[in-house]
Amino acid sequence: MAAKKEHYVNNKDFLAAMVEYRKGVLEAKANNSEKPPVTDYIGECFLKIANHLSYRPNFINYTYRDDMISDGIENCLQYLDNFNPETSNNPFAYFTQIIYYAFIRRIQKEKKQVTIKQRMIMERNYDDMSLQPGEDRDFSNQFTEFLQKNTIIEEPVKKEPKKKKSK
Repeated sequence: MAAKKEHYVNNKDFLAAMVEYRKGVLEAKANNSEKPPVTDYIGECFLKIANHLSYRPNFINYTYRDDMISDGIENCLQYLDNFNPETSNNPFAYFTQIIYYAFIRRIQKEKKQVTIKQRMIMERNYDDMSLQPGEDRDFSNQFTEFLQKNTIIEEPVKKEPKKKKSK
């Protein structure tokens, strides 16, 4: 039987690095000095987690995947001090959740931008931006009509407020 394949992030080593980093942060707070820099190993773990999570089927086909990865790493660095090894011994799961929700937030932001762009096209505000030197108004009108016919407007789904139960 083949040996069990090692996971891309070793959780035990990652936990040890997080414990060591947290000790440094707590010492810095006690001495009123600057926080220590994040170690290369911890940063490498964040990058590996974000990259591998971006290959999941629900994230792989987005053109802004690099932005999603960057947002995930940024959020990990932002919430790095909130990880407490005394309450959890699984930093991999903690930071995977942070990255996952950063991906979701980026997708929502990008969908809002697409909706804004589509509304601009439909409201013919595109005319002002589309004429280049040497183009005439007829070309612009044909292009705008083409965009309006072939653009599907996706309205963001708005959640309805929950109704309170009456007694």
